[in-house]
Amino acid sequence: MKLALYTHRGQRRFGAVLPDGVVTLDGRLPGIDSLAALLAADALPRVAALLQGARPDASLAEIAFLPLLVEGARVLCAGLNYQAHAMETGREKPKPDVGFFIKLPTALVAHGAPLRLPRVSDRLDFEGELCVVMGRGGRHIPLEDALSHVAGYTILMDGSLRDYQKNSVAAGKNFDESGAVGPWMVTADEIPDPAALTLTTWVNGEEVQHSGTDRLIHSIPKMIAYMSGITRLMPGDLIATGTPDGVGWHRTPPRFLAVGDRVEVAISGIGTLSNPVLAEA
Repeated sequence: MKLALYTHRGQRRFGAVLPDGVVTLDGRLPGIDSLAALLAADALPRVAALLQGARPDASLAEIAFLPLLVEGARVLCAGLNYQAHAMETGREKPKPDVGFFIKLPTALVAHGAPLRLPRVSDRLDFEGELCVVMGRGGRHIPLEDALSHVAGYTILMDGSLRDYQKNSVAAGKNFDESGAVGPWMVTADEIPDPAALTLTTWVNGEEVQHSGTDRLIHSIPKMIAYMSGITRLMPGDLIATGTPDGVGWHRTPPRFLAVGDRVEVAISGIGTLSNPVLAEA
C-alpha cells in the first residue's frame, strides 16, 4: 500500500496511491483526519480494508504531491553509513556509532517540485537515500523490536551544499528546497526486508549511484535503537539511512548539480523520486 500527501483542487489531502489514481482518505476513517493521525492510531489495517474495491477520487495527473512530512515530523539522518561512501571521503574505518544530524523540513520539496540552487553557492551535491517512516514511536526501542515500529519506507534526495558543509554539517544540509522526499511511503508489510533493496541515482539520465541497501554499515534496527536513545521517536518521523558512493563531490573532476539538471532516485519496491534543478527565486 502506498500513502501520500498531495493537493487536489487547491486542498491539502492525504490518501492511498493506486496505479490509476488516488483514493482520498480525509474523512473516511472516524477520528482520523490526517496521515499523522493515521500513523499515531496504528490504523494502517483499516485503510487496507477500506481500499478493497475502491475507485480513485482523482487521477495522478490531477494532483500535486507534497513532501512526505506529517505535522511535527522530524528528519533524523545517518551520515557516512555505506562503507564505500566513507572510503571515498577518506575515512577507511567506520565509526562505532551512527553518525547523526538533523535536516529541517524546509530543506525538502516534493516529488516533481524544483530543487533550488542557492545564490550563495554552486556546489549542490546529490545523495540518494532509503528513508524510514516511523509508525509506533518510543524511547529506548530495543534492537530486536525496532522494525515493528516502522510504518513504511520512502525515498530521500539529501541535497548537500559541500562548501558550507566543510564548516558546518547543519548549514550544508539545510538550505531551503535543496533536497526532496517522496513521492509516497510504501507500507512495511510490502517490504519485509529493507536490507534487500536496490538504490540507483541518475543525473540527466546518467547513472551516478547504484547500491544494495545490504551495504549499510549500521542497520535500520540499529539506527532506530540508537536514535530513540537520544530522542523519543514519534509517528511520522523520518530516518534517512545514508547515501552510497558516487556523490559528485568526490568525482574527478567534481560534479555538482546545475540549473536545468534533473535528479532521479529509484529504490526497488518503492518507486522513483524525480526533481528538476532551478535557480533560487
